[in-house]
Amino acid sequence: MKSKYAINLSKGLTFFFILGLMFIYQNYTLGAWVYLALHGTYGFLWLLKDRIFPDPQWEQFVSIPQGIFVFMIVNLYWIAPFILISSGTVPPLPLVAAAISMNIFGVFLHFASDAQKYYTLKYQKGLITEGFFARCRNTNYLGEILIYSAFAMLTQHWLPFLILGSFISIIFIPNMLKKDKSLSRYSDFEEYKKRSGLLFPKLSFMSVSQPEEKTIV
Repeated sequence: MKSKYAINLSKGLTFFFILGLMFIYQNYTLGAWVYLALHGTYGFLWLLKDRIFPDPQWEQFVSIPQGIFVFMIVNLYWIAPFILISSGTVPPLPLVAAAISMNIFGVFLHFASDAQKYYTLKYQKGLITEGFFARCRNTNYLGEILIYSAFAMLTQHWLPFLILGSFISIIFIPNMLKKDKSLSRYSDFEEYKKRSGLLFPKLSFMSVSQPEEKTIV
């Protein structure tokens, strides 16, 4: 089986898992509904993304036990809604507004940058140094971190932040460094690396020069 099947199953079940928690704990407060809308919708959008511009790294084949393991690891993100809904915590409105804004911004960065990368590489292989990748080499990861940070904020609990931090340190950062190593084969990568950040945009008052080549893996 492909590793994406386990991931997609988790993403697709997220909405129903959260809705089930709301029913079990009879928690229909604002925080629970907002969380359902944000995290549940993100799961459905992920499935659409996989249909329209799939990520090649999730196309690799894994054994069934490995697939089950991947499913369980991804489901660690379900701890956040469990904490929020089972505890009956109601996040204050300013926090809700901040979480919604962060989530929207994160979804935009994550999906739009993945789309740029997919369609650029589909028609022209090379180093992507423009658009969403002009100042940041991993805009998609930055967007994903913002998304799950927004979910964690709503819980007002330390554990979801710890889980997200573990994903960042164990999965995200190693993948970023691995990608940098792969991109180093391009002659102009070092110059591009100097003007772009690994995760956060390297801002400058100078305008971004138009690159001659287009993007990355």
